[in-house]
Amino acid sequence: MLVNPAAGGGRGARVAHRAVARLRERGLDVEELAGTDARHAAALAQDAVGSADVLAVVGGDGMISIALQVLAGTEVPLGIVPAGSGNDHARTYGIPRRSAEKAADVIADGHRTTVDIGRIVAADGETRYFGTVVAAGFDSLVNDRANRMRRPRGRMRYNLATVVELANLRRVPFRVEVDDDRFNQDLVLAAVGNAPTYGGGMRICPEADAADGLLDVTVVRAMPRRRLVRFFPSVYTGTLARHHEVEMYRAATVRLDARGIRAYADGELVGSLPVEVTVVPRALRILTPAASRT
Repeated sequence: MLVNPAAGGGRGARVAHRAVARLRERGLDVEELAGTDARHAAALAQDAVGSADVLAVVGGDGMISIALQVLAGTEVPLGIVPAGSGNDHARTYGIPRRSAEKAADVIADGHRTTVDIGRIVAADGETRYFGTVVAAGFDSLVNDRANRMRRPRGRMRYNLATVVELANLRRVPFRVEVDDDRFNQDLVLAAVGNAPTYGGGMRICPEADAADGLLDVTVVRAMPRRRLVRFFPSVYTGTLARHHEVEMYRAATVRLDARGIRAYADGELVGSLPVEVTVVPRALRILTPAASRT
């Protein structure tokens, strides 16, 4: 069990304690692994995959991202005990998000689902995998700004970063390739989803299916600041398609390029555009509630 003790503002350690107790109650042999930083956590995960029957993660989507890098293409399934602020992987697969014990029961029950994951090739040639959404544009600029801010903490930091970026809103010329189709356009953002949500439930790719062998692409064309403010609620309700500035596609390969824009995947920084994003069908085993099994 790979644990991020700091997840959820310090909830990670408490959630891990309860999950481990439940798993041992259910007769499982559990070894806790807590990295001192992301690199150490990645090394622990890599070592664990060689000997574990399951690699479980206690934390948020960033910690799950670390696990995906070593689980992709293996037979070792991923277990999830949500303890982050967004928990979009857990949301996608129906993992209980408010009870460590119920999430641990999903792991102990052992129902495996085989799903797709996405693969990103960054401008420097580095390859990494993701499970939910790759985002570039306004939302990545908000992430950039929030990561530079020390205060306030938690969700309010991102709210403030959003307000500042709205004030600085500008048109960003993008080059987008969706399989064999190519276009140049001024965009607010571009998102490539293996799953429907990011940012704690924002339905940016509302029809994305992590088992259909394709990626969903949402592009939002440039619009005036006032209209963008009215647009945001539709991201939470999944009704983006009602706006004429929104276009959606399905593809196996997507390329994004825009000067001065960086991409984020599963909430973690990937790097500067351009990036190439491809789907890797049926590359991940994940433990889900029995009703979610495919």
